[in-house]
Amino acid sequence: MKTVIACSVALLFPVAALAQTPSPNVGRNLAATCANCHGTDGRSAGGAASLAGVAADTTIQRMREFQEGKRSATVMHQISKGYSSEQIAAIAAYFASLKP
Repeated sequence: MKTVIACSVALLFPVAALAQTPSPNVGRNLAATCANCHGTDGRSAGGAASLAGVAADTTIQRMREFQEGKRSATVMHQISKGYSSEQIAAIAAYFASLKP
């Protein structure tokens, strides 16, 4: 019985390692939810700011300000709190890579 449990646990480690491997498209995938307000590929048709072509550092700073309540918003202060620093960096890098 102990051998079966040990083998079962050992088989989980490669799966756990794969689950932690970041996808090369993680920024794009996370940024897809931003399209609701900021437009497809971060190109806003009006209302919300366009994000395409904005420097990553600028986007990261703005997201931190939303998280800390230092920047006014209708919903971004709530949305921003749902992302980790790594996720925000991935989103920011994606938008920075796009042409405005």
